[in-house]
Amino acid sequence: MQLKFIPAALLVLMASSCQQNKIDYPMTKKVDTVDVYFGQQVADPYRWLEDDNSDETAQWVAEQNKLTFGYLEKIPFRGQVKNRLEQIYNYQKVSMPRKKSGRYFWYKKDGMQNQYVMYYSDTLGGKEVELLDPNKLSDDGTVALSTVSVSNDGRYLGYGIARAGSDWNELYVKEIASRKTLDDHIQWVKFSDIAWYKDGFFYSRFPEPQGGDALTGENINSKIYYHKIGDNQANDKLIYEDPTHPEWMFSADVSDDESLLFIYAVESTSGNALYVKNLKTNGPIRRVVENFDNNFVVVDICDGKLLTLTDFEAPKYHVLLIDPAITDRTKWIEVIPEKENVLSAVSIKAGKLIAGYTKDAQSHFEVYSLKGEYLHDVELPQIGTADGFDDDKDDNITFYSMETFTSPSTIYKYDVNTNKSEVYRQTDIDFDGSGYVTKQVFYTSKDGTRIPMFIVHKEGIKLDGNNKVWMYGYGGFNITLTPGFSISRALWLEQGGIYCLMNLRGGGEYGEEWHRAGTLMKKQNVFDDCIAAAEYMIAEGYTTAGNIVLQGGSNGGLLVGAVVNQRPDLYGVSLPAVGVMDMLRYHKFTIGRHWATDYGTSEDSVEMFQYLLSYSPLHTITDKAYPATFVTTGDHDDRVVPAHSFKFAATLQEHQQGNAPILIRIETNAGHGAGKPTSKQIEECADYMSFAFKNLNMIPKY
Repeated sequence: MQLKFIPAALLVLMASSCQQNKIDYPMTKKVDTVDVYFGQQVADPYRWLEDDNSDETAQWVAEQNKLTFGYLEKIPFRGQVKNRLEQIYNYQKVSMPRKKSGRYFWYKKDGMQNQYVMYYSDTLGGKEVELLDPNKLSDDGTVALSTVSVSNDGRYLGYGIARAGSDWNELYVKEIASRKTLDDHIQWVKFSDIAWYKDGFFYSRFPEPQGGDALTGENINSKIYYHKIGDNQANDKLIYEDPTHPEWMFSADVSDDESLLFIYAVESTSGNALYVKNLKTNGPIRRVVENFDNNFVVVDICDGKLLTLTDFEAPKYHVLLIDPAITDRTKWIEVIPEKENVLSAVSIKAGKLIAGYTKDAQSHFEVYSLKGEYLHDVELPQIGTADGFDDDKDDNITFYSMETFTSPSTIYKYDVNTNKSEVYRQTDIDFDGSGYVTKQVFYTSKDGTRIPMFIVHKEGIKLDGNNKVWMYGYGGFNITLTPGFSISRALWLEQGGIYCLMNLRGGGEYGEEWHRAGTLMKKQNVFDDCIAAAEYMIAEGYTTAGNIVLQGGSNGGLLVGAVVNQRPDLYGVSLPAVGVMDMLRYHKFTIGRHWATDYGTSEDSVEMFQYLLSYSPLHTITDKAYPATFVTTGDHDDRVVPAHSFKFAATLQEHQQGNAPILIRIETNAGHGAGKPTSKQIEECADYMSFAFKNLNMIPKY
């Protein structure tokens, strides 16, 4: 839909609305709560907002949402923004088919459906059969699939659901042939796969939370269980626990031939231990890797040895063959050596290894023999992000998908034997991705480090400093940001905006050294990288200070909060989502302690405490003019609990010296983001984009 003109009345209204009046925020009470760290007192006057079960907190949420939605309702083009987002989103989305136990399985979402529906067919391209539709599990679309696993004999589908965005899962079993859901029901599962073995499966769970701690209490005492189909959960067999380390979490996997059980143990988000049990002989659980210094992922079994992807003695990863019966690490055999690019995935297909690499935050694939002999590259059709090659290992036909900033996923069928790709399914969408330029630049951070960044914009823009720029970053937990399509980016680009994706230190773009360079007492590097990106865009003539939107979620929300506190002059709009804002107390909720390898904790040492205090978004707010800020969170976020955002927003409102609005939008029946229904995604996106347009003095044209 294209509007031919903008009514004069709207122009007058927008011109007047650009003159912001200081907002009268709801009164947030303060309490006399003070913590003492190494002799230093730190006030926490909004501590009471951590109680997600209190009537006072509920009242505060209601008042803040009333203010926020009252503000949004006055934006004249908010409805048009939402309509355009719906138009772009309203296309059929289909995943890659994955072959398992003789059938092909895939997901499909038609138009505006809230959740993806799972289908299968007996042959490739054969009659599709609806297997599982989570849209039928709730009236508002807030029940989402969290994990699925087809049994090795093809009889059963094990699946997990999450309600209202929580990380808590419930597991169920469906008989595939009859599509009948069985009586099996397992509760209090979190961060667990379904690992099939014989007539049941292994999984991990936590004890049932007590009182009102389900969404905020610490998750400890993880255990591995075995569930036999048809049994009550109370009869599930305990397989492994470690009561001496209640903070460790465990997950289970089983080899394709069901001969070995793998148990992964983690105490943080960095590195894992690996235990193995011989299921054929019912042998003891052996510890192959006992520490958490490196990452180990078993790809498959080759001649009784574990084909393993690991960063052990290889910061950019390599592939090893590990004999689980031998503890001598000098006996481990290297199959694919470490290379210049980061090895991010390995799969076996038709007797060959397909190795996925990240090359300057873009996808690259190479094919090897099982002995590690390089054969050839997979010739990808374009530069972007590719994913796939993870279905039946014995079939020479497999699938992968590719997407870019300006085009959604295209699915390709790939013949391993001929190294040929062909389009299997292409997406028809109401967005013309031609006429846009994507380029990668490298800019210099404060300490001289070269940082990569993608810049996307319409062809022929002028570098006159008048462009509006949207910048997105994360910078943590070894996570790599790569090109990807989203409706919000498409809408922003349509309006002539420039989009930037920053590959900051702390991520996984260049391996473990790049990751470590943005952690612990080097975390400031991440913020410096982000600030330098904005300064680069200004210096190169793309934009000017105050015309930049900074967005990030979770650890990226921390990024936004910290950076804007340090350099509020650079940004016109700040969009921190589900952010980690209280760096002194983050580890006291749910799984927060597992982030300590990236952050450290306020209890580690006086030096670590002082360092965290120096950048903690909550604690570095001072009396000054801040850019327009739109904080978003969900009331069921049990990963980064909403108290982070509550306390941050209350403190920012208290100290704001400028006229730019400081608002918080608290979504109900929503969590950290995964599984959020389409309707809620679009509503939230329309709100923060309308907020950004208004506060950048932009009038969107359609």
